[in-house]
Amino acid sequence: MKKLLTATAATALMASTAFAGGHAKEVKIGIILGFTGPIESLTPSMADGAELAMKEVTESGLLLDAATVTPVRADSTCVDAGAATAAAERLITSDGVKGIMGADCSGVTGAILQNVAVPNGIVMISPSATSPGLSHANNEDNGLFFRTAPSDARQGVVMTEVLMEEGIKEVAVTYTNNDYGKGLADSFQAAFEAAGGTVTINAAHEDGKADYSAEVGALAAAGGERLVVAGYVDQGGSGIVRAALDAGAFETFHFPDGMIGQALQDNFGDEIEGSTGQHPGTDSPGAAKFAEMVGDAFDATSPFTPESYDAAALIMLAMQAAGSMEPGDYKEHVMDVANAPGEQIFPGELAKALQILKDGGDIDYVGATAVELIGPGESAGNYRQIVIEGGEITTAKYR
Repeated sequence: MKKLLTATAATALMASTAFAGGHAKEVKIGIILGFTGPIESLTPSMADGAELAMKEVTESGLLLDAATVTPVRADSTCVDAGAATAAAERLITSDGVKGIMGADCSGVTGAILQNVAVPNGIVMISPSATSPGLSHANNEDNGLFFRTAPSDARQGVVMTEVLMEEGIKEVAVTYTNNDYGKGLADSFQAAFEAAGGTVTINAAHEDGKADYSAEVGALAAAGGERLVVAGYVDQGGSGIVRAALDAGAFETFHFPDGMIGQALQDNFGDEIEGSTGQHPGTDSPGAAKFAEMVGDAFDATSPFTPESYDAAALIMLAMQAAGSMEPGDYKEHVMDVANAPGEQIFPGELAKALQILKDGGDIDYVGATAVELIGPGESAGNYRQIVIEGGEITTAKYR
């Protein structure tokens, strides 16, 4: 990406020299999240988290010879692969981004990766796409895709542990009919049954319906001590919960990550008292540092918000390690800056990390979520277990 700063030939020549080796005075990074759609209540804080990291790096003046980092937002919609693909294409062709923080939901993330990122050689780091199917994407993504949220293969095991510890041995499951919902439901069923539990029914639901009484009727007929709702808090998942409560079909629920957010508490309060759930999260020192940095600017504990800060940070730190903003140069350095060996780096310490890398040293980015990238560029995974107490989402413990 080049910027014509003056019309004089001499200055243009100087500018072309300054941009050599992938350096520039401005680095644009895309933020593609579902600002509309079934998780729209979660994405503002996620974007804020990513932009906080970019602001921190810009203010340090240390990235690639004092480059300014400019965030460019785009709407993935979470569910419309065509719209998400078009939005990602605009980020690359019109806006000239050199990396993408996102996408969010698994289906649109896979579509962007296959149709846009790989053909254009753009690095993507998703803070929230958790489908187990994306674990295999690295075999075909030319090393361009990473994620700071753990796979739902791990979440299925954690869900099982939570329910078993609660003494729940029989559940009904409903899931949103897409890659995220089906991947999570299948992973959970396999883990739960392996642990001796019984899944009475594992049924899809469609988002966007006005009436979920038929779906709830089938779930109630199958029975279970608790209803697992692998859906979206701003869409059909909440519709299922409302219909189940109105029909008296289930009294308590278990909520995976896509259902946990302020909207869940606002919509149901003490109607779902005693319900449980989990979403990626940690009580590591980095989480506390991140919350302190954020203050009351936005909700630092909102699902996938710390992961968004970390995803953006990893892109910029990898650029610095490579000495280039070009994805083909810095993609090889994402795993290096994320893992040991090296000096541990926490939120608020990105300037320190950039200086170490500039001086030729090594860093181990711990970040807000105790980042550790394994296997095909994905998070090893930590979870915050929640319970609804007094009508509010409270932390039971971390796993």
